[in-house]
Amino acid sequence: MFELVELEKKEYEKFVKNNKYKSHFLQSHAWGEFAEKKKRVTSFYLGLKKDKKLVATALLLQKKLPLGYSYFYSPRGFVLNYEDEETFKEMTKKIVEFSKKKKAIFIKIDPDIIIRKYNYLDEEVELDYTWENIFKMIKQSGFKHLGFTKNFETMQPRYTFRIDLTKDLDELKEHFSKTTKQRINKAIKLGCEVKIGTEEDLDEFCRLMMVTEERKDFVSYDSSYYKTLYKMYNENNKMTLFLGKIYPNKILEELKKSKKEVEESVKDLPTENLSKSAKNKLKEAERRLESINNDIKKFTDVKEKYGDELTLNAHMIIEYGDKAWVLYAGNENILTETYANYYTYQTHLEYCKEKGYKVYDQFGTIGDLRKDNPRMGLHEFKKKFGGDYVEFIGEFDYITNHFMYFVFTKLVPLYRKIIKNKSKKAITNEVNGNK
Repeated sequence: MFELVELEKKEYEKFVKNNKYKSHFLQSHAWGEFAEKKKRVTSFYLGLKKDKKLVATALLLQKKLPLGYSYFYSPRGFVLNYEDEETFKEMTKKIVEFSKKKKAIFIKIDPDIIIRKYNYLDEEVELDYTWENIFKMIKQSGFKHLGFTKNFETMQPRYTFRIDLTKDLDELKEHFSKTTKQRINKAIKLGCEVKIGTEEDLDEFCRLMMVTEERKDFVSYDSSYYKTLYKMYNENNKMTLFLGKIYPNKILEELKKSKKEVEESVKDLPTENLSKSAKNKLKEAERRLESINNDIKKFTDVKEKYGDELTLNAHMIIEYGDKAWVLYAGNENILTETYANYYTYQTHLEYCKEKGYKVYDQFGTIGDLRKDNPRMGLHEFKKKFGGDYVEFIGEFDYITNHFMYFVFTKLVPLYRKIIKNKSKKAITNEVNGNK
């Protein structure tokens, strides 16, 4: 006999965190608490019991709408074995009954079921299950699939890069692209350091997030969002902040040392009747000296402006169950040629490996790989770290009120678009002096 119950935190967390089929931070109790505080939703922690044994759970986020209606979203849920058709169908049935009592017009799920995977060599990896059977079962249970989207149209990314941390660390680094290895080596040579931050470093993290978002011409969250997430998540689970730093004094010392070495090599060259080889060596030495002198000037200016310590990157990593996600990354606009960002990524990859996590998720990329896609830069950057390129099954809606669902998903967005266009037209007419 199946029964849907609301679970206490301890029982809920024990099942989700240790579930061998599906365990995701977006289904954690902490995420539900955070969503209530910052996303204006009501969280429900539900469990399906079969003969009093817990067999499935779901974090349901209720978003209230006008006229007493609402919709429910279970991010990356439900938590269960998706090859167990009986359990999934019973969970769906009970969740629908629960939601209808609260005037839900639909229930959205987007389980992290991989339907395609490619390794770092772009070779397709065979899955150990048949995703088409799961897809068919979800639809037969009453869910409507919202399509195989290619960009960031969905609530959660439909594509990502994941690194299998059960492999040897040296092997994982071998999968890095050649340029990535070179850039990490350069960052190390320049004396870049990566430190684990504390709550006191959140202001710097927030500043770098704002810099990054302004560069990309959007601002998603204010500083209170990140600070609340960090604080709430660290009360029960783990969120780690990594700071990529440079020290201009160290860099200047290294540059001056290199300059001296180049100058000494020039002294060893003959001064008269230079051979072709000697001429080439002299020309190369002069080029290197010019480059070093330019760098000395640049980092001297940096030191005068920013002092002897500068944070160039700040990355926030969520750790939950046997996985870790690179959730947010803020980067400075300046001194990108130090490649501190690359070194920061390698450092928290090493950290996650050392902590015993099995999966390192870079949390989002695209499926539309046309060269003119403005997000291709993000995709190519993440790809360089050699993870598996994975595609998830996508979003499903279970519609419980077809008329209101049509109003909410079709008419309301259309109305908003018309109002927005009218406002733009009015402003344009005013500027141009038209009536």
